[in-house]
Amino acid sequence: MVRLVRSFLALEAGAFLAAALVHSGVLLHGHEHVKAATAEAVIGLVLCAALVATALAPGASRAAGLWAQGFALVGTLVGLFTIVIGVGPRTAPDLVFHAAILALLGAGLARLWRRPGAVPRGAAARGAPAFRGSTM
Repeated sequence: MVRLVRSFLALEAGAFLAAALVHSGVLLHGHEHVKAATAEAVIGLVLCAALVATALAPGASRAAGLWAQGFALVGTLVGLFTIVIGVGPRTAPDLVFHAAILALLGAGLARLWRRPGAVPRGAAARGAPAFRGSTM
């Protein structure tokens, strides 16, 4: 579970920090937007802090991942809202980024939300053991 949490957090943090660099004009010119860069940097740093927390307290990795990804999801939805109302940047790359990061955050949250060791729904009906390691 710790490796899974770290993988999601590292990928998401990298995506947000790259988006912040794009909106600050470091990686690409012509897409500068100070408020978007600031928000993406904050979200990226929160995800990085959660990644560090998984190294310092591996037993709390799932909780750190859920909290950080939840924060990132809310921030991303706010960003998408600003695009819809015309305040945020409205370019095709911004829309693609938001769609991709929402999918990634959703996948991460869905995977981490499930109780560790739980068998997916319907697996028990197919004869799978109720919990990993079970000998029934």
